[in-house]
Amino acid sequence: MKDDIVIEQYHLFFVLIFILNDKVRVILKDFQLFLSMKISLIVAKSRNNAIGRNNQLLWHLPKDLKHFKKLTSGHHIIMGRKTYESIGRPLPNRVSIVITRNLEYQLEGCLVVNSPQEALQIAKQNTENELFIIGGEEIYRILLPHTHRLYITEVHTEIDGDAFFPQLSDDWREIKRQAHLADEKHHFDFDFVVYEKFTSLS
Repeated sequence: MKDDIVIEQYHLFFVLIFILNDKVRVILKDFQLFLSMKISLIVAKSRNNAIGRNNQLLWHLPKDLKHFKKLTSGHHIIMGRKTYESIGRPLPNRVSIVITRNLEYQLEGCLVVNSPQEALQIAKQNTENELFIIGGEEIYRILLPHTHRLYITEVHTEIDGDAFFPQLSDDWREIKRQAHLADEKHHFDFDFVVYEKFTSLS
């Protein structure tokens, strides 16, 4: 009788270990997905941080559009509803995730979610290696603290706008810059700049 109780206790012990190990594997898998997915942000902004007016871009820079396409193609992109409506269609060869507070909002060819956290989780579950945040102002402001890399087109002008990019903190360091001069197709000088987040250990 006593031996039977001991054997059953051992059996329960090993069952519990198996269940806990299974849960640990799930947690580690989710954590590994989080670590393996880089969250990047891409934006074009003026010297005074303006990014748009009346839900439209402030300039036409063909090289910047090609730069955007090259970086984001094949990846998940996150945007707010207003940004999607300014584009007017799902961008080809990308998974478009649109964030809106409207629970009834539906779009063909896009994934519609109601929170930034839900958008990030979808990209993680789909094993995305680099997710791109593409706007607008509120989405940039909310997700900037979670971002690892910034691809910023710095347009060398000050211009009126009604949407602005947040001021960067000292955590960001420039790692690459490529200058472009104005020409017949580009009315402003501009630079492609890459920033990465560095956290002080002190």
